[in-house]
Amino acid sequence: MGMTGYRLNQPVGYLPSSLANAQSLVGQDTLFSLSMAHTLPALPYGPDALEPHISRQTLEFHHGKHHAGYVTNLNNLVAGTELEAKSLEDTITAVAGDASKAGVFNNAAQVWNHSFYWQCIKPSGGGSPTGALADKIAADFGGFDKFVEAFKTAGATQFGSGWAWLVLDGGTLKVTKTANADLPLAHGQTALLTMDVWEHAYYLDYQNRRPDYMTTFLDKLVNWDFVAANLAAA
Repeated sequence: MGMTGYRLNQPVGYLPSSLANAQSLVGQDTLFSLSMAHTLPALPYGPDALEPHISRQTLEFHHGKHHAGYVTNLNNLVAGTELEAKSLEDTITAVAGDASKAGVFNNAAQVWNHSFYWQCIKPSGGGSPTGALADKIAADFGGFDKFVEAFKTAGATQFGSGWAWLVLDGGTLKVTKTANADLPLAHGQTALLTMDVWEHAYYLDYQNRRPDYMTTFLDKLVNWDFVAANLAAA
């Protein structure tokens, strides 16, 4: 799978009603036709499933308004261009670093980031990983607690909007952060986990308490099975 890792777009004509099976998603390649618009993936759980940690209201706005808006904007921007036939990942890599295509990059990357984020969390998630992922975290960070510290620091020190990531970079696990729509794919890294620290991800539930949201994310929400599947597929 290489640097791309998790791929979002499914074969032409396939619009999933649920994206819950992370193992089946990781590693699927993209088939795309000229008439195939980018689509908003369904949440892999019900709108109330993450309560009390993330409210139905937050999901309705975050997924139904913000994420949906990026999909609409992207389709409008690429319509009638050479990018219209490209997969989401190929669109991102084609325009990354091109200032004249910043609008396309921002919207395409935000579609990818959000679709990936929904898979990174689940009801009754959180805690510590096991197996090969736990061993790799221990080897590369010196222990799970040190990973948690680095991940929280990345989220807390991302000034303004952005993302905290666990990535595979040259065979080594690293914690990174990106501003706005930026993402590991644009930097040759494989994303394994992300935490959205845009205010719309948490403000209705946590107001200005980003640290509380980050603690809840790690303790109650992380889908470690999905993260482990991403590592195995990398």
